[in-house]
Amino acid sequence: MTAAVAETEISARALEKESRLLEWLARQPSVLVGFSGGVDSAYLACVAHEAVGADRVLAVIGRSASYPAEQWAAARAVAAKAGLHVLETDTHEMDDARYAANPSNRCYFCKTELWSVLGHIARERGIATIVDGTNADDLGDWRPGAQAAREHGVHSPLADAGLTKAEIRLLSERRGIPTWSQPSSPCLSSRLPYGTPVTVERLSQVERAERALRAMGITGDLRVRHHGEIARIELDPALLGEWLQPARLRAMRDAVLGAGFARVAVDLRGFRSGSLNVLAGVGTA
Repeated sequence: MTAAVAETEISARALEKESRLLEWLARQPSVLVGFSGGVDSAYLACVAHEAVGADRVLAVIGRSASYPAEQWAAARAVAAKAGLHVLETDTHEMDDARYAANPSNRCYFCKTELWSVLGHIARERGIATIVDGTNADDLGDWRPGAQAAREHGVHSPLADAGLTKAEIRLLSERRGIPTWSQPSSPCLSSRLPYGTPVTVERLSQVERAERALRAMGITGDLRVRHHGEIARIELDPALLGEWLQPARLRAMRDAVLGAGFARVAVDLRGFRSGSLNVLAGVGTA
């Protein structure tokens, strides 16, 4: 089988799944989308806009210290391009001592707060269905936040349709959604090892360090993991070679030290999604 044929078959399967997604969305009287501006929620919001209708879809951004400013900018750009109705609201997971303690099920407390707030908005506005951007790949990972979504009656139509991250990127590109090639960017708290208390200061450190590295021209997947005084940088494995040159290493070190860390390490294994889950024994890599 040639690469072109394989890609055509993948595209056909993705389009079939998208058709099922469109059919399900079209049956909903109105939809509220939990809208982070990431690849999945951006695609879902745009598809819902088409299937349900502009006036019956509301994309809601939950903002807190754990939400990167760059992600917010991406969300607003997608919304402006697609003509989405957007509402921004504050969430207060940082006020929950259970979340701030950063246990391995931290995401459960975060999502409980998020869906409580968004559920109130949906009821207040008479919106029938709440959806999130969980995709089929997510179902095999450690996702304690999914329990909170189920408890609040949140639907995951991308996962239900069997759409994977790769297919969502493909379909997003076909639709001209600008996030199709955007690296995944979970909340900033995911950079802190479990058991390290979540504070605004630590989250700000991570955000400043990652922003400084992006400003240097680093693309692809990037994480700055917070290990106390030490920042551990994870880069896209395909880019490691070019950034391990001595001059670039020094530049990376200086950029991250400028964010407030005392020492800097580059993980030679490169970026691994959920690497802190592996360290905590709740995931595999």
